[in-house]
Amino acid sequence: MRILYLLAGFIFISASCKLMPRQEEQKRASEKMIIMDKESADWIHTTSIYEVNLRQYTPEGTFNAFAAALPRLKDMGVQTLWFMPVTPIAKEKRKGSLGSYYACSDYTAVNPEFGTLQDFKQLVKQAHEMGFKVIIDWVANHTGWDHVWTKQHPDYYLHNSDGSFHAASGMDDIIELDYKNPALRKAMIEAMKFWVQQADIDGFRCDLASWVELSFWQEARPQLDALKPLFWLGEFDELENPGYGKVFQASYSWKWMHKTEDFFKQKQPLSELYDLLLQYNAIGDSSMRAWFTSNHDENSWNGTEYEKYGPLAQPLAVFSCTWNGVPLIYSGQELPLKDKRLQFFDKDPIPWPSKNIGEESGLELHGFYKVLLHLHSGNPALRGGDPAVVTYRLTTTADDKIFAYLRKKDHYEVLVILNFSNTGPLKFEITDAHLSGRFVNAFSGLAGDFAAGKSMEIPSHGYGVYVKE
Repeated sequence: MRILYLLAGFIFISASCKLMPRQEEQKRASEKMIIMDKESADWIHTTSIYEVNLRQYTPEGTFNAFAAALPRLKDMGVQTLWFMPVTPIAKEKRKGSLGSYYACSDYTAVNPEFGTLQDFKQLVKQAHEMGFKVIIDWVANHTGWDHVWTKQHPDYYLHNSDGSFHAASGMDDIIELDYKNPALRKAMIEAMKFWVQQADIDGFRCDLASWVELSFWQEARPQLDALKPLFWLGEFDELENPGYGKVFQASYSWKWMHKTEDFFKQKQPLSELYDLLLQYNAIGDSSMRAWFTSNHDENSWNGTEYEKYGPLAQPLAVFSCTWNGVPLIYSGQELPLKDKRLQFFDKDPIPWPSKNIGEESGLELHGFYKVLLHLHSGNPALRGGDPAVVTYRLTTTADDKIFAYLRKKDHYEVLVILNFSNTGPLKFEITDAHLSGRFVNAFSGLAGDFAAGKSMEIPSHGYGVYVKE
């Protein structure tokens, strides 16, 4: 996918990044992964991801209780369900009353807080029957202090000079694994296979993926993909860890998330956002970025999307669902959780307006996300990681305030206009020859002819999404 910037009559096309040199063994692994990529289902290019915080989703906090939300999420357009870790939580040095999802005590068991393995298998089966894909959070870098391996295989862990287990930096409830140990690597891959073979999951969201040696992922992915083509989402930013992008199909856009917050709070120029998008674009389409305004870490520790972005939260959500990549939405954003930070180590249910979590009534942004997610999955112009899709940044008479872009594949076109300023109502004109023809407003259904005129008006922090007829 290319971004074409049309400024002062010149076209700037960002170049693709060159592949880094590799050892012969890594090259063979990479070649094998390329083969697996070709066998992968097309759904990864049109999917959206909904992160499920099972503990807080319902008062019960179980797989069975969550199942009631599936029809509503299907209606909203969610394609892939990402479950935060479903494994049991360590008790030693546990934080809070329930502990961290990410302090695992057994990689091939289910947290009894959520139900049983059979309950999870039934939930996956039901989700598949409804057309969802299911991925689970995989925490390969570390475990809790009383994980079964600490007694059975203490050699799987890193140790301090005094022989004690090595705690992860800044997190004293978890201890780090030693990926120089071939036996550990084999055991970890077998544990991952368990969930594919037993529960028929469709992929992994890999926690702190860049904290684990790249060579492990290069070893693991071909073996797991041999069972079925999987979706691999890594928690890392490819601008900071480019090598990992050769293994993972999608990664986090951490730098974008931080930059957009700085942009809003520090009143930075819009050009800085453009510059960062050019850097992401230079990565190319062999991998995708996951765009988001919230997730479990951000919501609990750094604030809701409204605390971070204020009125810019919704325009940024529109961007996340229409830019090149994968939209990622967190539990409760459809409510939305405007000033609600969910507790991380204790029970703190999402305050749904109805006891029936399957109801969309009272969910302010259900319809908002429904429009965006269905458009993302259904319109070829919004496919992620597709080199046949072209994105034009459109010039306007208010380029310091308006971010307008056109995404196009064949005869399909989607126009997005975002007012990233507090100026409004803002009158401007799109002065770009790439925009022409009749479009329909995706939210209102009203049609307009851009061949007749390109003058527009938009409120402060407003947005518009238009689909070519």
